[in-house]
Amino acid sequence: MVSKPHPPLMKKHSQTDLISRLKSRKILGVGGEDDDGEVHRSKISQMLGNEMKFAVREPIGLRVWILISAVGFTAVALMALVFPNQLYEVAFEEELSSPSISIRLYGGALLSLSLIMWNGLYTAEKIIIQWTLLSEACYFAVQFLVTSITLMEIGILPHAAMLLLLSRVLFLVVTMAYYYHLGRKQKKI
Repeated sequence: MVSKPHPPLMKKHSQTDLISRLKSRKILGVGGEDDDGEVHRSKISQMLGNEMKFAVREPIGLRVWILISAVGFTAVALMALVFPNQLYEVAFEEELSSPSISIRLYGGALLSLSLIMWNGLYTAEKIIIQWTLLSEACYFAVQFLVTSITLMEIGILPHAAMLLLLSRVLFLVVTMAYYYHLGRKQKKI
């Protein structure tokens, strides 16, 4: 049996036919702007989203600040755990009369916060970095208030405690500045 030769296939050049392409894209629902003003090039990118909008534009020095905070929190926590009396004497310029359990508990809480800082240093997720900064800011605010009230109760104002208070205010301002800058909506490019 002899087979007949097939006629040459007629190919439709829809990829070069602009009107046909636009109709196909409209039916698929791609190519137009979505609610956020983004133009998707394919259905897959429309379904999965654009990973560029999840990229964090970090403020300059953010990772350095988190590293300094993590190291500082860890160092003070270890000092509070190992040398609680000396840490109290440096801050308030008087000897600790009560047991050092409260200072050691403070060191344990500070060590827990330092673990959050170390985690925030190595993450790329914006929300984790924001919560890290917020935790740090809350710590500085609470420590400022507690130290101020303690100094008023004691009735003395040592230079070391004043430096501690001023440093906490400075650290709080820097941390909140990073938190604010990280939380701002980025302008679309």
